[in-house]
Amino acid sequence: MGLILVIDDDQQLSRSFAKILTQDGYKIEASYTGQDGIIKTAAVNPDLVILDIRLPDMSGMEVFEAIHAENPKLPVIIITAFGTTETAIQAIKQGAYDYIYKPFDVPQMLGLVKKALLAGRCMSSPVDVNPESDGFSGREALVGTSSQMLEVYKAIGRVSSTDATVLIRGESGTGKELAARAVYNHSLRAEKPFMVINCVAIPETLLESELFGYEKGSFTGAAHRRVGKIEQARGGTVFLDEIGDMPMSIQAKFLRLLQENSIERLGGREPISVDVRIIAATNRDLERAVADGVFREDLYYRLQVITITMPPLRDRKGDSVILADYLLARLSAEMSMANPGISPEAVKKIKQYEWPGNIRELANVLKKVLIFNRGAPIQAEEITLNELDNRSRTDDVEATPAGGVRDWVRECLRSEKDEKIFDSCLDHIASLLIEEALDFTEGNRSRAAKLLGMSRPTFHSKLDKYGIRIGTNARE
Repeated sequence: MGLILVIDDDQQLSRSFAKILTQDGYKIEASYTGQDGIIKTAAVNPDLVILDIRLPDMSGMEVFEAIHAENPKLPVIIITAFGTTETAIQAIKQGAYDYIYKPFDVPQMLGLVKKALLAGRCMSSPVDVNPESDGFSGREALVGTSSQMLEVYKAIGRVSSTDATVLIRGESGTGKELAARAVYNHSLRAEKPFMVINCVAIPETLLESELFGYEKGSFTGAAHRRVGKIEQARGGTVFLDEIGDMPMSIQAKFLRLLQENSIERLGGREPISVDVRIIAATNRDLERAVADGVFREDLYYRLQVITITMPPLRDRKGDSVILADYLLARLSAEMSMANPGISPEAVKKIKQYEWPGNIRELANVLKKVLIFNRGAPIQAEEITLNELDNRSRTDDVEATPAGGVRDWVRECLRSEKDEKIFDSCLDHIASLLIEEALDFTEGNRSRAAKLLGMSRPTFHSKLDKYGIRIGTNARE
């Protein structure tokens, strides 16, 4: 999952912290002095550094500057005591990923570690654009030879060398984030930070402070000044995923960023100049959103400087087989399995299917098939049994006594009894998914968490949230 170097002179804290991270699947190295930390960073090439700002032989800032000079894309999380807030903020301005206060909240720290590792991968793993079919490199790639994808490649090439705002449009699962990373990787800001912010994943009450930061005392619990993601990305690129779902209350502040290259922290009075490039993505009909009054017209036009449209897989059917070959090779490498190949019958099946979930659906199908494959070329019936044509059988899936998933959702919408119908539906589906994962793994919570892509603490918090009880034969 990633190699983390902890540089902290408090050996007891380092050991406790290492134990927590190891339980979550990370590999840990430790250094107790600044000089050893610099040497070990170069020797072990970690994916993330967690650095105490106070060390016995040199300051944490000196250590950070040495590490950052050698590898500016390596994410560094600063651990700071209450008295060193300004130093931590200065580190952020110089390129540190984030900072956290001692004593830290373990779930908060684990969440930050996960985000930092993802950011590091986004910055350090270039996205190949239309790689040769016989030259699989193991890296993520935009793949396809259709005329629609050729236009995408051309647009990325033209816009990458500019600082123009880019809006990437397309259905869910078409590869919008990969396109954004390709623009970043080929830009003049490629050695600077790349911040990914999902406007849907972060609650509205937290999104403003996550983007713009806040001043001490600006709200209950704001005990210290906090630098937002946009400030952290100084000189780099901010990718706003699902910007069509950005709340109206925040759109005005974001418009000011695009117009004046400045922001204000929550509770602040002075504008702060920032130099960032904005890449945004959405699967929503923004024109309809403007007409409905849920998206600002002036922001819409500001975002429309350059638009790249990612085509759905059904409109480039010739690419589905090329993508299947590429995904199978990449997934096999990731899962340390031999690539079994695809039979002609399975190829035909893949080519004929509409793939309403686009590339993400195709990848999920192949991953599930690989798990149960025994080395022989993938057959058409394997794909059908796991995922293919599932969309046509949705109404046969028992979600509730009332019938299929689609019918159940419609019935909920008709009832109009629940003011939070969206959250209720998601909670119901999430609960079913967790129960199925536990059933599939015969009650093994660690395997179920890994299958769902969750950390163990997150998985256990979901069990508590949904009141899911596991028998005494459950295993870690």
